[in-house]
Amino acid sequence: MIVSMLPLTLAIITRDEVSRISLAIASAGPVAEILVLDSGSTDGTVERARELGARVECVGWPGYGAQKNRALAMAGQEWVLSIDADEVLSADLLQSIQSLFEGPMAYSAYAVCRRNHWEGRSVRGGVYGPSWKTRLVRKGRGCWVGGILHETLEIDAPVGRLQGFLEHTPYRNREEFRETAENYALLFAQKGIRDGRRASWWDPAFRPLLHFVKAYLLKAGFLDGKAGWSLARLEAAAVGLKWRSLRSAIGNQDRVPPKE
Repeated sequence: MIVSMLPLTLAIITRDEVSRISLAIASAGPVAEILVLDSGSTDGTVERARELGARVECVGWPGYGAQKNRALAMAGQEWVLSIDADEVLSADLLQSIQSLFEGPMAYSAYAVCRRNHWEGRSVRGGVYGPSWKTRLVRKGRGCWVGGILHETLEIDAPVGRLQGFLEHTPYRNREEFRETAENYALLFAQKGIRDGRRASWWDPAFRPLLHFVKAYLLKAGFLDGKAGWSLARLEAAAVGLKWRSLRSAIGNQDRVPPKE
């Protein structure tokens, strides 16, 4: 099948993603512009992206939401498709996007169904089950919000939905899961301190259990069998780590003597 040039900007934010950036870019097919915002890669990501035809801007790191807003502002096309380096468009999703540009647009933004993958399998249930994410937007009609973590593209108009999946592999192995959990725990603690959030002994003691029940039972993580069980346990451990980090950060803050 011949895929025509898509009149949009493919926007990707990166840091040390040389092993994944090629697949992410290739999955979108021919596009009018590829924009990569890189925040300090040392593994060849910048060079590889340029080899693939991307316009690469090397910028500092202000947080996920702020970085993606930069990409929206820098995009040279009227429409912007935002994906991460660990995401690829399925053939059906690419076809669905291509079909949009064959006629008048019904919406100013479109959501895609993102499907997570864990240890080589697509995830059907749990908190990592398929979910809708707004990713294609006309410039000036949306803004990324969320600050340090969990950025979301908010739109001032109704949002359409596209067919096909945005395939997402957030963790290549369990070690990467643990490393990411440690990083997110630090960010969670920083955000909690900034927002004046408190954490009691109850939070790290019981929130992991509640999360496991939600992920494995209430959100049907059991549909994924042993993989769903192990993923729910890892998620619960990550929740405990976040709340322990926040309690530790609060304790350290409380022990700092006041300035005279």
